[in-house]
Order: sequence, then C-alpha cells, then structure tokens
Amino acid sequence: MSSLLATAKTAKSGTTVTAIVNGITTTVQVARDLSVAAGDILLVERVGAQWFAYAAVFTVPAGPAPVPVEDENQTPPPPKPVITTGSLVVSPVETRSYRNGTWRTDNDDVYQGQYGGWGNHTGCVFYGTKPASLVGATVTSAVINVKRVSAGVYAAQPTTMRLVTEKTRPTGAPTLGSSTAGPSLAVGSSATFTIPTSWAQAMVNGTAGGLAFYDATGSPYVRFAGRGSWSPAFTMTIAWQRG
Repeated sequence: MSSLLATAKTAKSGTTVTAIVNGITTTVQVARDLSVAAGDILLVERVGAQWFAYAAVFTVPAGPAPVPVEDENQTPPPPKPVITTGSLVVSPVETRSYRNGTWRTDNDDVYQGQYGGWGNHTGCVFYGTKPASLVGATVTSAVINVKRVSAGVYAAQPTTMRLVTEKTRPTGAPTLGSSTAGPSLAVGSSATFTIPTSWAQAMVNGTAGGLAFYDATGSPYVRFAGRGSWSPAFTMTIAWQRG
C-alpha cells in the first residue's frame, strides 16, 4: 500500500512510538536510525497488522509538543487478505472396470478398450467425498499416480480419460463427462500424471466424483493397476489455496 502521514504523540521509546494514523492512536515500529520527538510528522506504511515509520518529513522545534486531535470515526486501512495454501492427498475408495452391462469382479484393475469379443471396457476410479472437504478452496493443480500392467501392446499406447459424475460405483454404467488425453505408458511403467484443474475443482465442488478410461472404438487395449495390485494406484494430490 502507499505511504501515509502520522503524527507522533510521544518521543521514540526503544523501537516504537505512539502516533496518530488516520485519526487513530496506534503503536508504530520505528526504523533503528530514525529519531522521533513528540509532534514529528512521520511517513508510515502498514505491513500485515503492524505500522512502520521509516522517515520524518517534519520535526518540531524543542519545546512543548502539540497535542494531535484524534478522530474516533476513522480507522486505519485494513490489512491485505491472507492467502493460505496446502495440498490434500486422496486415495480412491474403489477402482473397477465396467463392460457388457456389468462390473468385473475378478480384479479391480482399470481397463480401457476391448480384448477379443469380451466387450469394451470403461475403467473407473471413484474418490468418494474426501475432495469435498476442500469446499470453498480454489484448486491450483492436481496429479494422479498411474502404473500400466501387462495387457495389450507392450509399447506406450494413447488413452482417453473421462470425468465421472458418481463419487462411488453405481449399480449400472458410470456417467461420463468431459474427456482429455490420458497417460501413455509402456507395460511396467509408472508415472505421475496431471489431470485438468477444472476436473479436480469439480470434485471439490461436489459436481464430479471420479475418473474413467474409455474409447468408443475399443482400441487400444490398455490395463492400469488398480488398488488391489498397486497401493498407490490413482492416488490424487490436490494443491489448493484460499483467500
């Protein structure tokens, strides 16, 4: 903020002086090499909740100090809002894949695509209600941990990632929303993958609940480790701020 003028009510004592700022009596920190007498006019700035004097623009001659008039109807300018930041780690409440009108029960890995005539998969990750514990915060970034396991072509393959409405596994097919390019990994590789900030914000706001992998063509066929085969699978870290 810009500098203001203040009137010293007392001489400097230690590192502070009592002064009138915007009509309010307050304690002001004084620069180490600045001498202050009662009645001096000071240049002050506010940092957080504290006022600091760094120069005297007018000093009174020796003698009785004038008594400034305090205006009780004015208050010093408020401090700047405090911005807090943090991160939230969210483990999925479930990973599971859907195909041919039912959820697979033989494992909880996350599949995309179709193998042979067994049906096209929608591999899903559900995060429950924990992201909503940040309601009111602004998401600044979000990443997930992914690992590709044996299935399909060994080399890295493209995937299509979708936003899912449900927070937990529904009885029927999941509700798919926005799409984006997903992680492309070779079999055996793992990575940290950045998801759209707006998707994580939707989970915080309660309008979305998870992620999915789905390609309408059924290709390529890709399998990512679920929670049962790799404990960090799809753990999401949300960076956030308030203020």
